[in-house]
Amino acid sequence: MLQTFLDNKPLYYDKIDYARMPRIYERIKSALKIPKIIHLVGTNGKGTTGRFLASALYSLGFSVGHYTSPHILEFNERIWLDGKSVNDTVLNEAHTKLLSLLTPQKAETLSYFEYTTLLAIFLYQECDYVVLEAGLGGEYDATAVFENILTLVTPIDFDHEAFLGSEIESIATTKLNAVRTRAILANQPHEEVITVAKRIAQQKDVLIEEYDSLLNEQDSIKITKIAQNNNLPHYLKENLMLSIAALKILGIDYDVENFENAKLFGRLSQLGTNILVDVGHNTLAAKSIYETLKENKYILVYNSYKDKNYSEIIHILKPIIYHVEIIDVKDDRIEERNKLVQAIENLNITHKKFEGIETHENYLVFGSFSVVETFLKEYRE
Repeated sequence: MLQTFLDNKPLYYDKIDYARMPRIYERIKSALKIPKIIHLVGTNGKGTTGRFLASALYSLGFSVGHYTSPHILEFNERIWLDGKSVNDTVLNEAHTKLLSLLTPQKAETLSYFEYTTLLAIFLYQECDYVVLEAGLGGEYDATAVFENILTLVTPIDFDHEAFLGSEIESIATTKLNAVRTRAILANQPHEEVITVAKRIAQQKDVLIEEYDSLLNEQDSIKITKIAQNNNLPHYLKENLMLSIAALKILGIDYDVENFENAKLFGRLSQLGTNILVDVGHNTLAAKSIYETLKENKYILVYNSYKDKNYSEIIHILKPIIYHVEIIDVKDDRIEERNKLVQAIENLNITHKKFEGIETHENYLVFGSFSVVETFLKEYRE
């Protein structure tokens, strides 16, 4: 059913037809009921920010959907509804109904991400709120076709340059052009993002605020307690603060208990006593992890996509790693082993093939969703 349908679509594309999703959505939107959408754009932190917000809203009694991507082990992870991932039966029923709104040709031409975005919205029609996470883009992203009540902007940095450009200003412009009515900015690693935000706010006559302007002393007390209860590193605490700023804009009161167990798996998650896994895959993620873990050292279980700046990523992590163990990942986008090895050797770091976990060593598994997926499948066997 759904999985067979999706298996026939490539997960990634060299070129994207940005007009396709708006064109197809325009033809079927009269048949869809669109709930209140909070749109998430940015480079890092979208998943955890979205899950913090969605979990809190659900805990407060609202019906909530959270659409996130990519998944680690199962597609169902992408479509979270009222506290859990949607099951296969519900997904297949929604898939059948959605296909009835589309011609076979339209269903075929939609990309993997475009179709699954429509599927999520189809499933979320009765929700009070939907937290909708953009893929790699902003104004041209499949998630940007829907009206929304608020945009949350996580830290913007270099990533997916082939699609977004190689300058922070152009990347920020593409992402921030997704703002429809009002937006909240997280702390930004580049001042150019703030400059772009001010320009777009003026051009589009929208309100774009920095999140710390929305939080008061009482919020700070609650945030500290939530972070302690959930053992959040600094960068996840930043994502928590952005989600709470969203609640403030929505006029919704909250308490510490509304964020119990809200952390999204795969973001510096602990497995057993000696393994940390993180799905980060760019320099900004590496910097955040270094700042969090810099008092300790780990064996780095790693691999990288060809389009990532893996040399810089490993350079950032070098002070906290003993050596690198390269895990074999079956993915056409993975870098050739000899090129990755050369980059590691250029940094004077020893390396070997990953063959398993030693109980007396500490490990950091990092590099991408695919790296974590591959590791978890081996680790759980």
